[in-house]
Formats: sequence, C-alpha cells, structure tokens
Amino acid sequence: MLRRGAMGSLVVAALALGACTPQQPQQVVVVQQPVAQACDTSFVVVNNSGATVERLYFSHSSLGAWGADQLGQSVLPPGRQVSYRAANTGNYDFRVVWANGRAAEIRGVNVCRASRITVTNGGLLAS
Repeated sequence: MLRRGAMGSLVVAALALGACTPQQPQQVVVVQQPVAQACDTSFVVVNNSGATVERLYFSHSSLGAWGADQLGQSVLPPGRQVSYRAANTGNYDFRVVWANGRAAEIRGVNVCRASRITVTNGGLLAS
C-alpha cells in the first residue's frame, strides 16, 4: 500500500511540475515617438536690389514692434548679405529701409522653413 501511495504522490508531483514548465518569454516592443527635429533659426538677408539698405528690422510676429535696427552702424550694399540667428522659432516679420527712405516689409515668415530673405527692387522675398 505504501507503494501505491508513493506512486500517487509522484504522479501528483509530476503533474504539478508539468504545470510549472517555463513559458516562452514575451517580446516587449517599445514604440518610440519620433524625435522632433530642432529648428535651425539661422538665416541670411541678401540685398539683390539696386540700392543700399540702410536699416533692417526683424522681430517675432507676436511682438507687434520692430525693435532696434539690426544693421546698427553698418549698411547692406547691393550684392552683399548678412547672417543672423533668430532667438526663437516661429513666424517673424522683416522690414528694410533703403537709403532713399523707401521701405518694404514681409510678415509671417517661418524661420524654421525659410533661411533666406532676399531684398529685391520690388520688395522682400522669403525662401
């Protein structure tokens, strides 16, 4: 009788061990959100007009004011360019004043998309 009891215990133990067989490891997939590309806010202002630009203004469109002349004591002669970096991303407004007092403006230029402001005889272009 002992044998039967011992055999029964072995069968129960074997079944219990069978239930504890290691399971296949689960694969964990981590989906990463795309990393936002940093915006390069650098741009050039190129004078392709026939006159000297005496004053250049640009400011974030949300400000509603031009601020200081960015050329300072300098001027931007025809055929020359000057480089800048905007302090923030977003839309900017640009204004130039030529030596004869004539002015031109362009508004709402996204500096993350446009890296060149071209001064022409007909006004300003962003590209």
